[in-house]
Amino acid sequence: MVKRVAIIGAGVSGLASIRCCLEEGLEPTCFERSNDVGGLWQFSDHTEEGRASIYQSVFTNSSKEMMCFPDFPYPEDYPSYMHQSKLQEYIKTFALKKNLLRYIQFETLVSSIKKCPSFLVTGQWEIVSEKDGKQESAIFDAVMICSGHHVYPNLPTDSFPGLDQFQGRYLHSRDYKGPGGFQGKRVLVIGLGNSGCDIAVELSRLAAQVIISTRSGSWVMSRVWDDGYPWDMVYVTRFASFLRNALPSFVSDWLYVKKMNTWFKHENYGLMPLNGTLRKEPVFNDELPSRILCGTVSIKPSVKEFTETSAIFENGTMFEAIDFVIFATGYGYAYPFLDDSIIKSRNNEVTLYKGIFPPLMEKPTLAVIGLVQSLGAAIPTADLQARWAVKVFSNSCTLPTTNEMMDDIDEKMGKKLKCMFFSFLRFGQSQTLQTDYITYMDELGSFIGAKPNIPRLFLTDPQLALEVYFGPCSPYQFRLMGPGKWDGARNAILTQWDRTVKPTRTRAVGEAKRPQPFYNLLKMLLLPVLVLAVLLTFY
Repeated sequence: MVKRVAIIGAGVSGLASIRCCLEEGLEPTCFERSNDVGGLWQFSDHTEEGRASIYQSVFTNSSKEMMCFPDFPYPEDYPSYMHQSKLQEYIKTFALKKNLLRYIQFETLVSSIKKCPSFLVTGQWEIVSEKDGKQESAIFDAVMICSGHHVYPNLPTDSFPGLDQFQGRYLHSRDYKGPGGFQGKRVLVIGLGNSGCDIAVELSRLAAQVIISTRSGSWVMSRVWDDGYPWDMVYVTRFASFLRNALPSFVSDWLYVKKMNTWFKHENYGLMPLNGTLRKEPVFNDELPSRILCGTVSIKPSVKEFTETSAIFENGTMFEAIDFVIFATGYGYAYPFLDDSIIKSRNNEVTLYKGIFPPLMEKPTLAVIGLVQSLGAAIPTADLQARWAVKVFSNSCTLPTTNEMMDDIDEKMGKKLKCMFFSFLRFGQSQTLQTDYITYMDELGSFIGAKPNIPRLFLTDPQLALEVYFGPCSPYQFRLMGPGKWDGARNAILTQWDRTVKPTRTRAVGEAKRPQPFYNLLKMLLLPVLVLAVLLTFY
């Protein structure tokens, strides 16, 4: 019997889930409350309740070769980092080419997801949806929740004494759409995440003054790395991941700090994390250091309290005559259509095995796709999550026992294992699960037989093996072998650098120089090796 699967949301996670259901022979029905696909990337000039929201000027932080659907590369003339409209265009093209639109019920709100009375036997769910004011109930064999985590803003007004007396206007970054209306204004941005930095930089070009208030600081990374290539194509490699996990933490941290300081000294800009510790995921912004140098953006510590017109910071300084306060303080987790105890099954914490399956469910027929965040891109992560989930639904894969899953969750949450930066799994401000990209993808790939077999590749296809291991860990790697194998994966991997430089080669003056991460690492390690040699010689 074909299993009916309900999919909530038609963003990138929902589209990946529809396609994976079809590959597994399941029957998907996707419920989307808006009138189009794209989810977060479907820009609107106004916010809508229950929907993710972005500002008009958003560009991606992951490059095109690292954030595609694994069997659907971007056109070679697309820039490496895309404006939100370009990404939305790609998403819509994917849905059309893969014939996914026929499985989506647009302008349909899911109001309730409940276990059927026979759940212990059947694992089925009752879904109540609403369209044009009419409710409809249907039974499904499994559910995939793909509604995202940028919907419900975290607006911590209680944490700021005096805010209720503030006479200016305050809003969450979710409500920010563009710089119109901020000309000549004095703006305080609270939060040093990607959104906060983007908004501050954009407003600094026309506002009278912009200040960012940050509690803990952050490393600020450029999208552009060695030889002008995208950061993730140079940094997110299997070889680099091996070194981060194999080297002692002080060595890997030193290498990371050395790389970060090739752009600017963070302590001179007020961006350095407190006590110099690597305690926060990095922020991507190419312009923030320049804006700070130009004096149009300043960095301040936490706000101690507000007055009617000013903000007083923890160091005693004051920002006066404020017109706007923008809270770039992340998002809260919520699935209002689902009983909270299903996802937060312990101490009001999100408790999901591998960030996907509730471990205490009697039947593994509910999966959360796209909640996990990492330094990798969302699209390939959601694709691999969905591939594993549908195989669990179809009984092609089985989950461990409840105790084994809970032990794994405890370990990944750091209760049994001390985590290092970039190899951790913890909860951020947005309550989304954060994890190391390659480790996580390999783990999911191994469950379904799609993890690249590196030793075998070195024996059978050395050219491909070198690119897979030392080159970027691009999404195509997870469609090289196993179920869902894509015949074009090998060629896509071998030509990924060509597609990266194609849109920039508008005035070619020579051959493009490929990054050499192995040799760059040797150069970075040369100094500590020499020091160690001297110490061993004389002592």
